[in-house]
Amino acid sequence: MAAGKRIHQMTIAQWEKAFPTDDHCKAYLAHHRWPLGVRCPRCGAENPYSLHKSRPFHWQCHQCAPQGYRFSVLVGTVFENSPLPLRTWFRVIHMMLTAKKGVSALQVHRTVGTGSYRSAWSMCHRIRAGLANEEFNKLMGIVEVDETFVGGKAHNKHGDKRDGKPGGTASGKTAVVGAVQRKGRVVARVISRVSADVLTAFVQESVSHKVSLLCTDQWTGYRKLKGLDYPHKIIKHADGSYVVGAIHTNTIEGFWSIFKRGVVGTFHKVSKKYLPLYVAEFQFRYNNRENEDIFAEAIRGC
Repeated sequence: MAAGKRIHQMTIAQWEKAFPTDDHCKAYLAHHRWPLGVRCPRCGAENPYSLHKSRPFHWQCHQCAPQGYRFSVLVGTVFENSPLPLRTWFRVIHMMLTAKKGVSALQVHRTVGTGSYRSAWSMCHRIRAGLANEEFNKLMGIVEVDETFVGGKAHNKHGDKRDGKPGGTASGKTAVVGAVQRKGRVVARVISRVSADVLTAFVQESVSHKVSLLCTDQWTGYRKLKGLDYPHKIIKHADGSYVVGAIHTNTIEGFWSIFKRGVVGTFHKVSKKYLPLYVAEFQFRYNNRENEDIFAEAIRGC
């Protein structure tokens, strides 16, 4: 791809043309779920018997049940057992993928008519769970690592919930750590604390030892990286330094900016319990920002 080329995602008009009916959505799902042919989701058997004439998009496998195991294209996906049409699910996925800062469940409810706000909220979380990808290759090249905190300010809390401490997890905020490969992918995780052990474990899990440069700020939690085989360099924000040659954390801070604007401007409030799902959503969008068919990638995950 040429440098600076703008990636155009599927427009609403293109989406309407591609998915005019629920059957078109099911055919699309079957194609991307089983690109080499339908397989039984229970035992993995190839080419199960098609029930298309009597029950479209249904199959029967005789290898994992004496009377045959019947399944549909929706079995084993986030769409299974949903009373809503698959086309509605596809519409919500398209809304979530084309909104850089996310779309709220209330807006989904208003736009597609899910019956209730709770239904829209549940749909969005199930889709985020499908977008979460725990399998990834370790980051290489120039990598930046940084942590951030999500949550309300301590002075805005009710008096009996304040502990007198100014910031970080001590003030009730939730910590998130991220690593980004410049001009590449990001890996972000919700963590319990920003201690040296937790941050070092995250770096070892996410970053290859073959990186050409590993950049962090001066936070003491990264001190253990010096004893590991990483070309680790520090940018000292406390001294007023933000860029020294190739040493900076501007890329990961840019990701945090998008994420926090989404939390504050779109969702307004995110609980600690569900924060990993929101992180997964923003991570997926960022990692597929140059993917012309991000919609298909999302469907494969769901």
